[in-house]
Amino acid sequence: MQHDAIKAALLASYEADGGINHLDGVNLPSQESVNALARDVMHLLFPGYFEETGFAKKDVPAMVTRLLGVIDQRLGSEIEKCLRFARHADPAGQARAITMNVLGRFPQLRKLVQTDVTAAFHGDPAARSVEEIILAYPCVLVISLQRFAHELYLLGVPLLPRMISEYAHERTGADLHPGAEIGTHFFIDHCTGVVVGETARLGDHVKLYQGVTLGAKSFEVDGAGNPVKGVKRHPDIGAHVTIYAHATILGGDTHIGPHSVIGGNVWLLESIPENSITYYKGDDLIIRPRQKKESMVAEASDWMI
Repeated sequence: MQHDAIKAALLASYEADGGINHLDGVNLPSQESVNALARDVMHLLFPGYFEETGFAKKDVPAMVTRLLGVIDQRLGSEIEKCLRFARHADPAGQARAITMNVLGRFPQLRKLVQTDVTAAFHGDPAARSVEEIILAYPCVLVISLQRFAHELYLLGVPLLPRMISEYAHERTGADLHPGAEIGTHFFIDHCTGVVVGETARLGDHVKLYQGVTLGAKSFEVDGAGNPVKGVKRHPDIGAHVTIYAHATILGGDTHIGPHSVIGGNVWLLESIPENSITYYKGDDLIIRPRQKKESMVAEASDWMI
């Protein structure tokens, strides 16, 4: 087939099958620009860690000035595209207001992500330094960008929060929806394969291992059989909960009580009381109280992977 014939067939498919950007109207956000935005956000959150050249304390003010300007311009532009896509009445004005709102939250966002770094350092005996955590642990990237995307999600920005979290998903293998509410001192050990759904709520000091899923048990559907949007579908995880590798916890009415431990490969569709341990013994699911003086090592002997 000659190029002209292929071109004609492609043009026809654009008309017939969709999947084409709004070439005569609103352009969608640029994936490359969003990825660059994510990288700049990490530089602003952790100055001096990702630079290619030498970096001294005296360089920090100039770096912050530069990054704030770059992020301001890029974030504002991409937010405006998203609002135009959603047919907002004043996309330019709202984009400027939202951008300044988000930029103003960076100091508090830095405090929050520092708790995650602390949790990783204290939660992994293999960690030798905080610097190692920031530079080499994928959880820092995915959690930090989820927290940034969550701010945009709360402000009602379409498209962009998910694009930012998907950049982190591609880099780390962990899928944290920007809608999820996550408390302080959050740690994902090994990171790969973790899924946290949109309406999940996690308390402070939650620790997840690889392959954990906090997902939906089922979807409410409308009269036409389509999923109903915006309803609670994902579980609540209490404070100081540890969930071991490949555990799956499903359902918007499922609650894991504080100070509980969920063993590896556990499949849960029901709530678990606080101060409990849940694990398989053979084919039986065991849920028992967690003794106050029981060490984590002792607890782990039956069910940890």
